[in-house]
Amino acid sequence: MSKIIVLGAGMVGSAMAIDLSKKHSVTVADMNETRLKQLKSKCDVLSVMPLDVCNAEQLQSALSSFDLVICAVPGFLGFQTLKHIIEAGKNVVDISFFPENALELDAFAKEKGVTAVVDCGVAPGMGNIILGYHNQTMSITDFECLVGGLPKVKKWPFCYKAPFSPVDVIEEYTRPARYVENGNIITRDALTDCEYIEFEKAGTLESFNSDGLRSILFTMPHIKNMKEKTLRYPGHVEYIKVLKESGFFSKNKININGTDISPLDMTSKILFNEWKLGETEAEMTIMRISITGKNTKGQTEKIVYNLYDEYCPDTQTSSMARTTGYTATAVASLILEGGLTAKGVFPPELLENNAKCFQYVLKYLEERNIHYIKSSSIL
Repeated sequence: MSKIIVLGAGMVGSAMAIDLSKKHSVTVADMNETRLKQLKSKCDVLSVMPLDVCNAEQLQSALSSFDLVICAVPGFLGFQTLKHIIEAGKNVVDISFFPENALELDAFAKEKGVTAVVDCGVAPGMGNIILGYHNQTMSITDFECLVGGLPKVKKWPFCYKAPFSPVDVIEEYTRPARYVENGNIITRDALTDCEYIEFEKAGTLESFNSDGLRSILFTMPHIKNMKEKTLRYPGHVEYIKVLKESGFFSKNKININGTDISPLDMTSKILFNEWKLGETEAEMTIMRISITGKNTKGQTEKIVYNLYDEYCPDTQTSSMARTTGYTATAVASLILEGGLTAKGVFPPELLENNAKCFQYVLKYLEERNIHYIKSSSIL
């Protein structure tokens, strides 16, 4: 039985810890002791540990006895936390989705003999694994990822709930979006190029540019057209644009009655309750991955993977926590079983033994009732 530490007791971190505790000894660390107590009451086989990941010395000391680290801290803490984990010489699977380039730590991870898999969620994450698998057998020209997590019940005005911090969501709405068109990286504002797209079970959704391609912008330069777009209910983008253009997402402090306040901090505080996903609230994850290119027969083939997943009432686990977290726990299990041994920092599209990893993760997810439905057509 391996010893695993999960950094972050949020909704996704908790789901990963509970999943891994079925076969391993798992400790969850977080600075929020109330959250740790709630998690412990939900799954008493877990151990819990109060921990501030910003304290590098305390963090590295805490990691010393563990075989593997799962990093599920907020994005703004992610890069430095990952660096400290590598410094401690520990293999790690990371879902913190920080804005910095994780590949900058590749040489450091090799030096420390560490296997670090980053961006290992649903998107980025499973979409990258699918792309990496087909990249071995196709000459790909086009890649598109459409993805979103949404509540089943629409609550005006935003019709949105999140299993993670509003700060991370707002960061997605403010960071410039990059995509690839005719081999060139194009940068546009997030929330642009809105389109309405029909999905079989979710109905009509609104897609918009977001900066979700991340590592594949650089690891897959041969793919001439690549785009990732976020999905929300129609109308969401307009409300977000109003906040954004009015300065509610600004980090520049303003003085109100003698107190300096960051508009972003205030907005995040207000939206925390507005966007907070209830523990047992019904929600869903929708993703469509489209890959086009020449197959081994020289034919132009389009392959599409559709994911539709809902909150699981049996385990009381949100769909976003399931689809994000279980991709990471699948890869963690693969590392612990010796299926991933290469050292360095790896985005999911570059995992060694692509075909084996792809099949392993698909099977792992299917065992947890998460299904990617594949279809293909010759163009």
